[in-house]
Amino acid sequence: MTAARVELLTRQLDLTWSLFEHCLRSLDDPVCLWEPARECWTVRPDGRGSWVADWETTEPDPAPATSIGWLTWHIGYWWTTTLAHCFGPGAPAREEIIWPGGAGAAGEWLRGLKDEWRAALLPLTDAALDSTERTAGLPWGASLPLVDVAGWVNFELAKNVAEIGLTQRLHAVRAD
Repeated sequence: MTAARVELLTRQLDLTWSLFEHCLRSLDDPVCLWEPARECWTVRPDGRGSWVADWETTEPDPAPATSIGWLTWHIGYWWTTTLAHCFGPGAPAREEIIWPGGAGAAGEWLRGLKDEWRAALLPLTDAALDSTERTAGLPWGASLPLVDVAGWVNFELAKNVAEIGLTQRLHAVRAD
């Protein structure tokens, strides 16, 4: 008997998440906010008590380096957006998705989003995964079946976790 596709997707998610937990164990605020290059997107307090992410609608070429804070915001941004479009009432504007203000809080925020995403996937049938009904509102994937969006979530998480791990290692070996 073969495993259902949703089981494959959740196993991939769990494997990638375990790598992220490895990164989160040693993540603290100074490392999270460290800017590895002069041209770097990060998260910054906005003066009203919120942390906002650097952003340009058209990404510069070359793309700037990113802090771990920005990367964790980015994961939260696309997961919040994807969850809201595929399983909720519609996503908030990008500007409304704020970084929680510290490494520990970011980890908890992302754990909650991961748990919500995983729980939303688990009851789905193959027919639901093949449907485009849930993805119709996505600004970047409206014609994609949900299985493709779920695969993208796993891939995007893996890419961002790799970037976080590399940035942590660069911080650890930097020459001050």
